Parts: sequence; structure tokens; C-alpha cells
Amino acid sequence: MEQRIEANGVFGMLKEFLRLEIAAGFLLFGAAVLGLVLANGPLSGYYAALLDTTMAVQIGALAVNKPFLLWINDGLMAIFFFLIGLEVKREVLEGELSSPEQIVLPALGALGGISAPALIYGWLNWGDSVAMSGWAVASATDIAFALGVLSLFGSRLPASLKVFLLTLAIFDDLAAILVIAIFYAGDLSLANLGIAAAILFCAALANRLGVMRVSAYVIIGVALWVAALKSGVHATLAGVLIAFCIPLGKGKRSPLKGVENDLHTPVAYFILPLFAFANAGLPLAGLGLDDLSHPVTLGVIGGLTLGNPVGILLFTGAGVALGLTRLPAGVNWLQMAGAAFICGIGFTMSLFIAGLAFEHAGGAYYDRVRLGILAGSALAALAGCLTLWIGTSRMPRRSSNGIPQGRRR
Repeated sequence: MEQRIEANGVFGMLKEFLRLEIAAGFLLFGAAVLGLVLANGPLSGYYAALLDTTMAVQIGALAVNKPFLLWINDGLMAIFFFLIGLEVKREVLEGELSSPEQIVLPALGALGGISAPALIYGWLNWGDSVAMSGWAVASATDIAFALGVLSLFGSRLPASLKVFLLTLAIFDDLAAILVIAIFYAGDLSLANLGIAAAILFCAALANRLGVMRVSAYVIIGVALWVAALKSGVHATLAGVLIAFCIPLGKGKRSPLKGVENDLHTPVAYFILPLFAFANAGLPLAGLGLDDLSHPVTLGVIGGLTLGNPVGILLFTGAGVALGLTRLPAGVNWLQMAGAAFICGIGFTMSLFIAGLAFEHAGGAYYDRVRLGILAGSALAALAGCLTLWIGTSRMPRRSSNGIPQGRRR
């Protein structure tokens, strides 16, 4: 009886998380469309002026002076990465990443979904050092958009497929964090890097000493964010690192779970839509077939629409064939293919990585890579929908708990 109650609680939490992410996916889409419309309509000048508006915060000699766009990308997105860090830590300690049996299949899928798009992009852009900066753009997955697409099929899809996609996305986010830390750091300031390390040590020490007040970690986290910003390491990494220092705690007295629950709504309904609104506004005037057929654009489109499904299916298929893992319960290979296509919806994370990849290139290729992200994500969504429709058209409709109707006992 207790096990049944606990299982229902876990399923309820998963259902609530999926509901939130699905709604956020539709809001993301609306925000992106609005940004695209404003960037290409009579209000384009006001849209550009808003993003270029300079905002400054200064305390004595310490000043942070950035346009509104970078406050979103460097500041608000640090909160998004902070939430990712909290989710990863919780999953490692007691969730989907705590059991080796649960992580093999999505881990293999994530490895294929990262490597194959990068190879396709690299093959098309080899020899162009500036273009090669964007090799990781097509390896990202936008989980909110992906779950939004899955929601179109309602109860026709098994819940285990959604859990697989969620777990794969966690690995994908971890990989994105490592890629940003290793490959997209700017000119490093050793002095500020040392300050950031000392601040991070204070956060780890607070955790070790059993400090449970979230406010203490918030203060330390803001200081770490400023130090990281000044050091050349991308400031969003401060969010991930400070998240790893938040104690999990036990039961209802869990600082980590409390902050994670509090942040889900503002991140899903405000931060990510605002990021989409600010970064999806690609001016289409002047873009032609030569831009669409450029190796950078084709590399992103090919990586998202072909690299993700091929890589995910190849690696997971090899794992199943070798007996290392098995398909999720109630899932067939056609449904796996549909989910693999949907993982090619890179959108938010792809735009974020693209901004980092080309920020030092004087704007070269940035519009083309954004064009590739928008086109590739749309094609991946369409291909995923078509594949899932074929894969579910002859399947019995499932109830809310994933059991085929007519077979419940």
C-alpha cells in the first residue's frame, strides 16, 4: 500500500512537471513568433532599440554595464542554468540518474544526439575557422518545445517515452554546460577567476557546515555571477555551480526542492519566453536562397533534422542489440524515431549556444545560424509529428496513467 502511494506521488510529480513544460513550450512558440514579427514589421526599429537599451548596475568602482539583450542572455539565463543545476543534482541523488539501469538508454541516446549533429555540421564547414565555432549549435534540445509537441498526441503515447525524452534532455543539458565551460570561454582574467574560485569554495564550505538558509547561497551566488562575468568564463556557469552547492536536505525541509519548485514557474513562463522573444527576432530582409544554402545554415539544419535522429537511433539501437539496455515499456522503434526527430528541436539552447559561438566573430554567420535553427527546428518538429502519427495510428488510446484503454484490470 505504501509503495502504491509513493508511486502515485512520483507519477503525480512527473505529470505536473510535464504539464508545466508542455504549457511553456506553447508560450515559447508564441514569444518566438512575436519576436520574429516585430523584427520584420513596422515596429522593427523599436524592437531593436529595446534590445540595445543600455542598463547599468554600479556599486563603487564595480560596474556591470550591458544592453538589455545581454542582461537577458547573461543574467536571466544564469537563473535558467541554476534551475538546470538543481534538477541535475536532485536527479543524481534520488531521481532518474541515481540508478544505472535507468540511465543507460537515454545516456546512449544523448551521446548519439550530440556527436552526430556535430559531425554533420563539421563536415559541411570544415576549413572555415569562424564557421566551425558553431559546431555545437545543432547538438542541443529544447525540452519545453519537445514536450509541447509530444502533448499533441495526448494519451496515445506511453508515459515511458516522455520519461526517456526528459532523461535524455538532462544529459543534453549537462553536455551543453560542459561545452560552454570548455569551448566558449572568453579571454580569461586569472585574478577574477581566482576570486570566483574563492567564492565557490565559500559556497561549498557553507554546504559542508550544514547551512540550510537559501538566502545565504543567493548572496554567494550573485557574487559568484559577477566574478564569473568579469573572469571571461560565461556567467551562466555560475548558476550551475552554485546550484550544486544547495543542500538537498530531507523531507519537507529540502532547500534544493523548495527553490526548484519556486523557480519552475518563473523560468518556464517568463525567463525562457523572454529569451525567445529577444533572440528569435531574425530580420528576414536581405536573406535569400544563398543564405539558406550556405554551409553554416545547411550544417545547422542537417544537424538538427538528420543528425539527432540518426545519432540517437544508432546509439540506442546498438545498446539494445548488445544487450546493454532495452526499450522503455510500451514503446516501439517507430515511436523512438519520432522522439528522436523531436529532439532535433534545438531552439532555445541552440540560440543560446549560437550567441556564444559567434559573439566574438563580429556578427559573421549569426543571422545564417539563426535561420538554420528556426528552419531546422520547424522541420524536426514536423518530421517528429509525422513519425509519431504513423507510430500511434494503430495503437490503442491510453488512459492518463499510460495503460491502454480496454486492457486495464
